[in-house]
Amino acid sequence: MTPKNRRVFLDTSVIFAAVLSPTGGARKLFQLGEAGMLKLVIGPNVLRECDAVVRRKVPSSLPALAQLLALGQVETSIAPTKRHIALARSTVEYKPDALVLAEAISARPDWFITHDKEHFLKERQVSDLAFDIGTPGDLIQALKDDFTLP
Repeated sequence: MTPKNRRVFLDTSVIFAAVLSPTGGARKLFQLGEAGMLKLVIGPNVLRECDAVVRRKVPSSLPALAQLLALGQVETSIAPTKRHIALARSTVEYKPDALVLAEAISARPDWFITHDKEHFLKERQVSDLAFDIGTPGDLIQALKDDFTLP
């Protein structure tokens, strides 16, 4: 039996890494989205944040950002509810990252993918969230494990 396509919420750090590196794990996630093997999702705040970061740090890469989002078939979720924001703030104190987490909660993913060690990755072992938190490499390893024969 083939595993279901995972719904994957991407943090700004992962999208920015994919823009900068054509060979890294973050870019591989976009390739898997393009192939229909993952359903990539971002929140409206993450989209605004990505646009601002790319404009500020590497404005010449704006076309690459647009192309990645289109080819990866990235879906933008709806804004989080007050309940999602409250839950996120009880998990992450830093307000900008709590908003990103609230967007992830709202999107109901299987995975939340980030490079943020300080605010997200340290929470993955103690979190009561309904999804896994990890890096692009963590998700890629999980996908490989799914296809390993017993």
